[in-house]
Amino acid sequence: MSQNMDIYSVLLLSVGLAMDAFSVALVAGFGMGKVKLADSLKVSGTFGIAHVIMPTAGWFLGSTVLGLIQRWDHWIAFLLLAFVGGKMLMEGLDEDAEDINANELLGMASLLMFTVAVSIDALAVGLSYSVQGLSIWVPSLYMGVGTLVFTFIGLNIGNRTGQRFGKQAQVFGGLVLILTGLRITLAHMGLLG
Repeated sequence: MSQNMDIYSVLLLSVGLAMDAFSVALVAGFGMGKVKLADSLKVSGTFGIAHVIMPTAGWFLGSTVLGLIQRWDHWIAFLLLAFVGGKMLMEGLDEDAEDINANELLGMASLLMFTVAVSIDALAVGLSYSVQGLSIWVPSLYMGVGTLVFTFIGLNIGNRTGQRFGKQAQVFGGLVLILTGLRITLAHMGLLG
């Protein structure tokens, strides 16, 4: 029999899951030229939809793959964030390189990598809901909306800040992405509290 989690727990969980998306969007905004409203909506919409789909998919997968996902999700997130962060870092350090074009960073491959990196935890949350016999329908909507809002805010704050600081912001952004991936990995290994 399905139970429901209280609304405060769902809200806190939604905000917690949105923080990785917020930090990635903030950093991505650093390295881009002027970001258009359409770009902001594209990224935040993609991240938000992923945070509805992933927990729902995890819920349907149930407990059968919970151990496998939890064993590898942090490594996948780390590799994707390290790859994109490393690219930003190298371009920021290269004096001859032009600023990252928003279209390049928001291209299908980069956007897919970012989306997977920030939504893998949502898949694991859906799996844990399934194991506990909790309904995922309403919580997944909260997760999606929370992520959409925080991503939109993060991308625009990062972009306004990044335009002022140029290459330095790009280097900083690359380092933050790599460190975010490392933090996810260390937290999953129980090395961070």
